[in-house]
Amino acid sequence: MLIKIDNSKKAGNSNIQILYPGLSVNDTDTGYATIGRIDQAKFTPGALIAMHPHINDDILTYLRSGKVEHKDSEGYIEFIEPTRLMLMKAGKSFFHEELVLEEGGTLEALQIFMRPKEKDSKPEVIFSELDDAYSLNKWRLIASPTKDSKLQFSSDTWFYDMKLTDKGIFNLPPLPKEDDTMLFYVFSGEVETSNGMTVSRGESILVKNESFTFTTKQGAELAVFITNENAIYYDRGMYSGNLRPENTI
Repeated sequence: MLIKIDNSKKAGNSNIQILYPGLSVNDTDTGYATIGRIDQAKFTPGALIAMHPHINDDILTYLRSGKVEHKDSEGYIEFIEPTRLMLMKAGKSFFHEELVLEEGGTLEALQIFMRPKEKDSKPEVIFSELDDAYSLNKWRLIASPTKDSKLQFSSDTWFYDMKLTDKGIFNLPPLPKEDDTMLFYVFSGEVETSNGMTVSRGESILVKNESFTFTTKQGAELAVFITNENAIYYDRGMYSGNLRPENTI
């Protein structure tokens, strides 16, 4: 399976473009296995996402530019930057707000909603300090369900990133299991695949039982999400769950 998902398939507005990966293969589930939804966001400084709840979502905030002040219902005030990422496991119930700070400039980020392994777990927030904002020309594991990463999803989900500055030929990251499914996502720039696809900013490819190599002429920032259809997960999370797009904007 190789399915390109272009930007016309996304929901949202001028600030947030929302990918529901499941809608590219069916009309019964907006998510694909453990991958609930992926928001590509762009906000100017001063933007405030007021205090709001999350229930049974694993939410990774992945900044590529900007700085965010995070406040939550546990009384914590923290900061998120391109070298300091946050995984929030909302569990039974968790409230937070996010303020885009002037000092970081324009925010560009992915807000990634993964499905937890089970419902109503104890809420938890984890931060990860990165040595560098970017991993140049090689895949970097950011989050997984294992101790190979500091940020650990509760379900069987892996997240890699890479920034391409080289005009070489690149491969996809390895799959944990042979029958896993990969979502190959272009955050910025453009790549050409060996099977003739051009994938630009915000576009993605669902990949199962297939592979390809890719190149870039202008540079690109990439993300890869890996999941398994047979994994155990809870699909009724507030944002990660099976929700129709018209009910979430």
